[in-house]
Amino acid sequence: MRSPNLPYDPRLDQLRWLAATLVFLFHFQLEYRGLGGPVLASPWAALVTEGHTGVGLFFTLSGFLFMRIALVQAQQRRQIGYRAFLRNRMLRILPLYLTVFLVATSIGRDHFAPQDLLYLFASNLGHAPTSDTVVTGAAWTISLEVTFYLVFPFLARFALERGPRYLWQLLALMAFFKLAAYTVNDNSTLMYFCTFVGRFDQFLVGMLAAMMLHRHPMPLQRNAPWLLALAAAWIVCQLAAMHQLAPFGGAPKSAFWIGWSMAESAAWALFILAWTSVKLRLPGSLERLLCHGGKVSFSFYLLHMGLLHLLAQRIGLMRLSGLEWLDAAIMFAACYGAAWALATLAYHSIEAPFLRMRRPYGQDIPLRSSTAAESTRQ
Repeated sequence: MRSPNLPYDPRLDQLRWLAATLVFLFHFQLEYRGLGGPVLASPWAALVTEGHTGVGLFFTLSGFLFMRIALVQAQQRRQIGYRAFLRNRMLRILPLYLTVFLVATSIGRDHFAPQDLLYLFASNLGHAPTSDTVVTGAAWTISLEVTFYLVFPFLARFALERGPRYLWQLLALMAFFKLAAYTVNDNSTLMYFCTFVGRFDQFLVGMLAAMMLHRHPMPLQRNAPWLLALAAAWIVCQLAAMHQLAPFGGAPKSAFWIGWSMAESAAWALFILAWTSVKLRLPGSLERLLCHGGKVSFSFYLLHMGLLHLLAQRIGLMRLSGLEWLDAAIMFAACYGAAWALATLAYHSIEAPFLRMRRPYGQDIPLRSSTAAESTRQ
């Protein structure tokens, strides 16, 4: 995804592709299991059965990307203009999100109430139209993204003025909120999964990772290969532990989830740092393919559940070879390809025209703090 505010980095698009693919794997195995397919019982298959971790990658990547933009602006003696920033973000997400919201309200027309329009701003709470059907259920994350957008220019400015310590202080507050909320919420697992209390810290961890890359680029480049291997192992082991101790959809209240989002985003932050720093060249065709996947990842993410459900209802479980693993692989490839094609169509018809309306949102206003100016020189 090219931006007028940051030089294009194909590694970020590749990470978007990875996040969307993990979420697709998670929902695919749910539909496959619902059709009578075999259950993946091994904890080492948790990258699939707990593939919702792709959402954690998306949130961490958002914090990382926008803090990188803020750091580039600071180097140029500029800061992010609030109105211009929000305008760009709304052009990025609203056209497709509004389309999905209209689909959701159309599906639920018989039970629709005028106040349901307020769920445009709270798709992750209560009985939002986008959460009452699997066709549009993935849209719950949009409200959390918008919450982050509303405060990010302020967070970035304060982090530049005060340094990483400011973000660590906010993370300490988030840890307090998590602990306190656990004592009074009977469905704390779902609370941690899809609300401000459970997820906002992931954006902050991403911002911290961007500041680390800005301050220590050379050590990260030198150590990127083994850091990448460490991050991948950390992610797999975390998910295996979740699969064993507190799987999503399991107990409604588990202390495991109190620290889950911070641990998840820390592992993904390390992966992001290593992947964006490692000197590794992918084959040209593969890089273009993955970058295209990143470009259409928003459409892919919002529309894939509806497509999976449609295919499950109309085609059902495919038994072509007589081998369960091969039939599952064929089904996955067919569904993934169909979702990719649908996402490409939605991107070019809904997203792209509005994306071309974006413009730079830096303002030529001197930073007010000498600490901020010093942080850009490091």
